[in-house]
Amino acid sequence: MIVSNSILLLCAYCIGSIPTGLLLAKAFGGVDIRTKGSGNIGATNVYRTLGRKIGLLTLVGDCLKGLLPVLAAKALQLPVAWIALIGIAAFLGHIFPIFLRFKGGKGVATALGVFLATTPFAVLGALVVFIAVLVSRKYVSLASIAAAAVMPLLTTLIYRDATIVAMSLVISVIVILKHHENIARLRNGTESKFKA
Repeated sequence: MIVSNSILLLCAYCIGSIPTGLLLAKAFGGVDIRTKGSGNIGATNVYRTLGRKIGLLTLVGDCLKGLLPVLAAKALQLPVAWIALIGIAAFLGHIFPIFLRFKGGKGVATALGVFLATTPFAVLGALVVFIAVLVSRKYVSLASIAAAAVMPLLTTLIYRDATIVAMSLVISVIVILKHHENIARLRNGTESKFKA
């Protein structure tokens, strides 16, 4: 059982490692997204570089990397602890992808996928926070940080499962830490605002 679940963990990590933004940018734009804009492989940079369609495809693809492995774990009726670990594995795959020498994105969309599969009602609350911050301040990074910050609290209030709360805390902290450069730019006023 432990061996088979460990294989599922590895599969989740490999799925998370698929560089959706890089592949889509090369396929539809003929560019290496790592050399454009912020250099990030995530949906925001793809959106700014190649437009709404490819940006949204990247968002969906990155989200599915977190969603599908967790849904598979739930379909197999694995214990909650293993479901949480598989979610974290998929998320870490995006952050530290084996296919890109462990240099990946910031994990927001993949985290969204994991949370949709484990804490959908908490996602609704975080989405409200994300939209409110984005509309009022026009910074995707700040909206992402705010949404990540409230996820553990919402998960605690709604689900009260220690394992799932711990998973949400781990993922949220990493998402915020991965935005350290954005935080620095927000402080000095050089962060790029979102343009629809």
